[in-house]
Amino acid sequence: MNAASFVWTVVYFGGMLLAFVGERVIGAGSARALTGVGVLLIGVALAVRAARAKKSRADRLAVERMLLALYAVGTFSLALYLAQSDLSSTVLGKPLERDWPKLATTLGALWPVLWLFSSLPIIMGEFSYAAVARAPKLETARVRDAVWSGVGLAGAIVFAVAVAYVATERDKKADFSYFRTAKPGEATRKIVQTMDQPIQVSLFFPPANEVREEVSGYFDDLTKESKMLEVKSYDRDVDPTKARELGVTGNGIVVVARGGHREQLSIGLELEGARAQLRNLDRDVQTRLLKVARPARNVYFVTGHGERTFDPINDTDKRATVRDMRELMTQQGYTVRQLGAAEGLAQEVPQDAALLVIAGPTKTFLPEEAASLVRFFNKGGRLLVAVDPEAGLDMHELLAPLGVKFVTTLLASDQVYARKTNQLSDRQNIVSASFTSHPSVTTLGRYGGRAPLIFIGAGHFEELKDKPKENSVDFTVRAHPSTWNDVNGNFAFDPPAEARKTWELVAAVAHKGKDEKEKKDEGRALVIADSDLLGDGILGAQGNPLLVLDGAKWLVGDENITGAVSSENDIPIVHTKKQDQVWFYGSAFLAPALVLGIGALVNGRRRGRQSKGQSKKEKQS
Repeated sequence: MNAASFVWTVVYFGGMLLAFVGERVIGAGSARALTGVGVLLIGVALAVRAARAKKSRADRLAVERMLLALYAVGTFSLALYLAQSDLSSTVLGKPLERDWPKLATTLGALWPVLWLFSSLPIIMGEFSYAAVARAPKLETARVRDAVWSGVGLAGAIVFAVAVAYVATERDKKADFSYFRTAKPGEATRKIVQTMDQPIQVSLFFPPANEVREEVSGYFDDLTKESKMLEVKSYDRDVDPTKARELGVTGNGIVVVARGGHREQLSIGLELEGARAQLRNLDRDVQTRLLKVARPARNVYFVTGHGERTFDPINDTDKRATVRDMRELMTQQGYTVRQLGAAEGLAQEVPQDAALLVIAGPTKTFLPEEAASLVRFFNKGGRLLVAVDPEAGLDMHELLAPLGVKFVTTLLASDQVYARKTNQLSDRQNIVSASFTSHPSVTTLGRYGGRAPLIFIGAGHFEELKDKPKENSVDFTVRAHPSTWNDVNGNFAFDPPAEARKTWELVAAVAHKGKDEKEKKDEGRALVIADSDLLGDGILGAQGNPLLVLDGAKWLVGDENITGAVSSENDIPIVHTKKQDQVWFYGSAFLAPALVLGIGALVNGRRRGRQSKGQSKKEKQS
């Protein structure tokens, strides 16, 4: 009892050491009696510490009680260990983890934490206690601070071990570098999930290649979606037979194959040169998957009526072409063709047409052509129609049989619009982020305001009261409530002739087939109130490509694989002239002025405190 405090701490930890040797080193036979000896020593140390606390003076009482409490926590942690060890089977007749596995796991994780939170504070507290043991008056605060330092150190160790354990168990990687390889996107994952036949992916790269590691990581994520996707790695120089079989002439190639149908993707071997391909890896892989997993399908762009085509009609045609849309359709595995009167549009739409695109006609269709298109729709055909109000055509010969009326009055908004020339005319570049739950706008609805649609001069639709009863019309995109019909074309809101409302911008029309439950023979049409949305440049803006992609997938019956394509391309930050002025003057004048102002305020307060201190000293003197 009269011995120094640390003596009983040595006895305490000596008991812990004997218990450890008996349980973790020996663990069997008569030598396990060391555990009992260890427990006995711990009990002696605990009893002596309690007696010391009872007889201590007021200044030492707090310290003895702290150490006693820490002894008790350490002893309790040892009891928890023994409860979850194989000694419990001796008492209970069966291991604890057999009937209470969660309890055994909890105890196994809890006892070392409690032991550490008691042992480190005891050690640090004893060192501090020994340093002031002979002082006339014990510095209790000093010992208490040492104990809390031990608690903090134990917490840091537990946190570090927990993070290391979680990081080991959860094999996740996060890449925060400037360059990143695209991850499998939602649409690509859905394609793999819906595959009904196995697809083989062969990666041809030499070992220890950086590009190979990036590509392998992408396909490792993708193979988790379905067992139908088989991925194997080869080296062109080591496996020349396999390379000849797949038509591969060098490394740096990815081959996607199903049966005898093969599609190749060239990526390269040097990371610096392959960055562009790796950023768009998801898009390129999706294109190859669609080509081998889906039957070949044709998309026809209708011509002969002043539509937007892949090249300007003449020297005076300044409208944007639809080359970007052709590229988008090609990436989705479609074969793009053109269809006009010379190709038989006036007689019958080709039977191999999976989708017909009519992009901004400026002339009316011949009655025979309109009748051919309507027959195609009623027999289960799929139409994508984009009309322009600037042309002054309501396209009633085609839209009326669908049940839709097109109003050619241009819409405008003074609140939500896209700046292009910083003139009042920009108000006709309306922006919309109001989408329904229709399958053709699935991804847009999920993104909401993060992927709005931009219309460069749009009209609006109305549902005909006398529409065919077999047709159902859903308006999937609506204008912002601030949008009005600019009847007089002055870009200003002039009530009562003009009204602000949510005008209908996109219509999805479905024609019931013979079997209402069978969607394959259902005619479908997607009608858009502005063909500029499909034009080069605008098609790639904001949510416009998502409308075309999801809309086309709904039209051809692939709505189960809708979703965004993953890309790591840098998105340029675009500012208007006014925004550039704000950034310039803000960074050149406002930010330095704020720094100087804050500095002057801090220095003023500091000088004020110094002057007050000096005045107090003068008064005291």
